[in-house]
Amino acid sequence: MNEYRPTGRRPISDFFRRTGRGTVRVCMNWGIHPDVISYLSIVASAGAGLCFWNAKAFPVLLIVGPILCYVRLWLNMLDGMVALASGKASWRGEILNDLPDRISDVLIFMGVAHSGLNAPLGGYLVAIFALLTAYVGMLGQAVGVQREFSGIMAKPWRMVALHIGAWITLGLSWWGDGRILYGGWMILDWTHFIIILGCVQTIWVRLTRIMRALREKAIGVGKG
Repeated sequence: MNEYRPTGRRPISDFFRRTGRGTVRVCMNWGIHPDVISYLSIVASAGAGLCFWNAKAFPVLLIVGPILCYVRLWLNMLDGMVALASGKASWRGEILNDLPDRISDVLIFMGVAHSGLNAPLGGYLVAIFALLTAYVGMLGQAVGVQREFSGIMAKPWRMVALHIGAWITLGLSWWGDGRILYGGWMILDWTHFIIILGCVQTIWVRLTRIMRALREKAIGVGKG
């Protein structure tokens, strides 16, 4: 029996976990490997990126894109649940759980960058800051303390912010005067700005908590 248990797991609400319990049983019964679910999250993210890429020509895709972002989040949760339930959690699984996440961030925000509904640079900057935020979160685990999920702009909240920006853009294009500019920037430009600021705060908080944990660990070793 596989005795491996991940030392750091993202805090997820019980409500969100409950939505996956039935699917976990189906995956167990059908023998669906958690790696397959991880790969499906990339497919969902690629679909979201394509929706954003074509959203200027087909604004209704601004509804579909954010929904696929939430599907991505749900699949990210499900793969871990299936891995634990089936006894297939492993260090290898840790890599295959996180690497698709990073690919997904890039695919989604690359699509937004080329949507024509914002400056392309903003989308690419968000992708870079998303990668940095995740990287810093994993540093704690890499140096022997806790994996960090703290901060205001963790992965789920980046998707929520993008969802809000996309639907405001859609609302203004459908029911407003057709203008999606505010203060000289498009709504998705402001969305990118908010996400980047949130990522900066998140990186700072995570680094601070990791450094504190390392100091406490060093003190404990010294006393021992």
